[in-house]
Amino acid sequence: MIKYLIAGLVLATQVWAAPMDRIIAVVNDEVILESELMDMSQTVRQQLRQREAAIPPADILRKQVLERLIIQRLQLQRAEEVGVRVGDDALNAALRQIANNNNMNLRQFRDVLEEDGYDFSQFRETIREEMIITRLRKSQVEDRVVVSDREVDNFLATQTIQSGSEEEYQLQHILISMPDAASPEQVQDAQQRLEKIQSLLAEGGDFAEVAAGYSDGQNALEGGELGWRKQGELPSLFAEAVPALTVGEISQPLRSGSGFHLVRLKDKKSAEVHLVKQTLASHILIKTSEVMTDEEAEKRLQQLRQRVENGEKFAELARAHSEDTGSAIEGGSLGWASPGVMVPEFQEKMDELAIGEMSDVFQSRFGWHLILLEDRREQNMADEFKRSKAREQLRQRKIDEEMESWLRAMRDEAYVEYREL
Repeated sequence: MIKYLIAGLVLATQVWAAPMDRIIAVVNDEVILESELMDMSQTVRQQLRQREAAIPPADILRKQVLERLIIQRLQLQRAEEVGVRVGDDALNAALRQIANNNNMNLRQFRDVLEEDGYDFSQFRETIREEMIITRLRKSQVEDRVVVSDREVDNFLATQTIQSGSEEEYQLQHILISMPDAASPEQVQDAQQRLEKIQSLLAEGGDFAEVAAGYSDGQNALEGGELGWRKQGELPSLFAEAVPALTVGEISQPLRSGSGFHLVRLKDKKSAEVHLVKQTLASHILIKTSEVMTDEEAEKRLQQLRQRVENGEKFAELARAHSEDTGSAIEGGSLGWASPGVMVPEFQEKMDELAIGEMSDVFQSRFGWHLILLEDRREQNMADEFKRSKAREQLRQRKIDEEMESWLRAMRDEAYVEYREL
């Protein structure tokens, strides 16, 4: 039996010989037939056997499968309402991919399906429906999920606290000390000193200078420097506040038995290393149009390339001639780019160049290009990598939550009538 390499295949395509068919449920203005329930139940049983998972009792499985059929039917109805379609070209491409995943061409795949007792036409429609549902979910739920930078910051701070991350923090510290069992007057005096220090810092005072002049800490004369501390080395009073700070930010006052504390995050670094080879390049883009043919665009760039070889500045020509308005004002500079940021044809040409070398004129989907490679470097992108992972984790979490709410609302709003099971 072929294991079909497609996620979410939930409708059976095997031909069943049934003496009669009857309505099992009504979903809005459509019906679900017993044959559909039998087909899908068989598919679910096969999937459970392949995973060596326990198969529920028949009556429970029947109810679960019927509910799944209802949810599928509701999604297909919604797709019809909003105009989500899958044409034959897209469907055929998906079928070819399924065949390729099984190391066959489409004709071989069809023959094997039919030998195993499956109806290929019904299989096609099953895949079409799965693609429609996937597109519907993307447009109705996934594309509407947004993860803010603040959510990412909060998530990373929480994860750091919970996991004891090996991130290191360079800290500065100001202490306004108070004696043990300080009297109300002594507390008030310390608060007044604290307010004065905060006022100085708010007015732009240098933290190190303010610490040297007002802090009661042991490192006051060193500008309050506490040096580099790992998460586990932070004083317990600082353990929650410091990871939530951005570089350069000063904490809110922290109260301990020894007094009031202000902590500034001077810098931070991650023990995790995620080196990325980045490229610094500039380019000139000439787009084709009704009045600019490919031949003319290529010729124009060849002339600009010759002018650079004759001694003119690449940046000046980019400002004057490039039709990539975003980079043109920067002399064609694209900034430091990590792999995968550029389109493949551009990335390939850029990777071939040595530092200081200029490319041949070439074409991408955006037009005709000329590249000047300026520099390369290896950059530790651990923080960016962690943020990207955190954003994707948060996005998937929100998609799951929104998807559940969306399906539940659709189910609650629908007219569903059960017939005898």
